[in-house]
Amino acid sequence: MTEQLDKPAGGGAWTNGLWLSAAVLLVVAGLAGYYLLNTQPAPVRVAAVLGGIALAVGALAMAPVGRAGWQFALDSRVELRKMVWPTGQTTRRMTAAVIVFVAILGVFFWVVDWLLAHGTRYLLGSGA
Repeated sequence: MTEQLDKPAGGGAWTNGLWLSAAVLLVVAGLAGYYLLNTQPAPVRVAAVLGGIALAVGALAMAPVGRAGWQFALDSRVELRKMVWPTGQTTRRMTAAVIVFVAILGVFFWVVDWLLAHGTRYLLGSGA
């Protein structure tokens, strides 16, 4: 399992670097197009940025690390479907327990703070 993570299928670090560099350059080209087309209407300029991003996503999909990331997303969806969500009653009960526990801790720390403040004032002679 770790061998698959260390060495993505379809290429090594050089291939990853090439595709990732291409993706970054495509995004930069799209942003540059936005500013170079300053005389064009806004939709044309936005299309240049979105086109650069779309081409960068395509380049990223060609990189081994991009394919591995896409496979991870697909596997995550499968695992998410296996998850069992709590019922509404369980959620309300747990929320109530958390609120009560936080209130109890709040009172406890308020009492501890009050005792420490009065104890410090008594020890320093500032009055009680």
